[in-house]
Amino acid sequence: MRLFISKILNKLGLKLVKVSKTLYCNQQEKRCIPWFNDNGDKTLRLDYSLSDRSVIFDLGGYEGQWTSDIFAMYCCQIHVFEPIEKFADKIAQRFSQNEKIFVHRFGLSNLSEKLQISIDGDSSSTFKDKADVEEIELVRAIDFIKEHNISCIDLIKINIEGGEYELLEHLLEDGFIKNVTNIQVQFHDFVPNAEVRMIEIQQELEKTHFLTYQYPFVWENWQKKQ
Repeated sequence: MRLFISKILNKLGLKLVKVSKTLYCNQQEKRCIPWFNDNGDKTLRLDYSLSDRSVIFDLGGYEGQWTSDIFAMYCCQIHVFEPIEKFADKIAQRFSQNEKIFVHRFGLSNLSEKLQISIDGDSSSTFKDKADVEEIELVRAIDFIKEHNISCIDLIKINIEGGEYELLEHLLEDGFIKNVTNIQVQFHDFVPNAEVRMIEIQQELEKTHFLTYQYPFVWENWQKKQ
């Protein structure tokens, strides 16, 4: 039975942990099971009403796969933000012949500053402590938006390993959030007061947006009210 369960979870990218002869998934793995069962990465994260005139922000580009999938479906203009040098290099090379995909070698936040980030693949974060660190640049989101004369964003995908709180609080405070049609965000629970801050952000989002799907601390999407 253990081997059978292990094989199933391996297909989902999960693993089993044994403590006191009891098998269980850790908390985040448990959260992810419904998402993987629903094939969310290939359905919910890509199914939007977009066109070749849409403007997309991909925050936390990593290897550029989500951008690639979205562009293949809608041929829209995409701004990819990836502050880690080796990831940004790969994304830039991947889309070097695509004039509608713009790769920015910095992240968006509530402040323009430079920070140390711990490199850990797609879990790289300024909130973690790893041996492999790199200095990255963050740019105040509203400054970038104004500089590039962006009046609306059709879809913003946010997977920035803890930085989502400051960013969304910033967009809410500025009021630009009402100009974002869809907000696809992954909240992370390792940030101090994560659940409280998440709930406060969600309560503010409810004033202008409504939930289209929600898998707590995995992925959720907020769509602007008509």
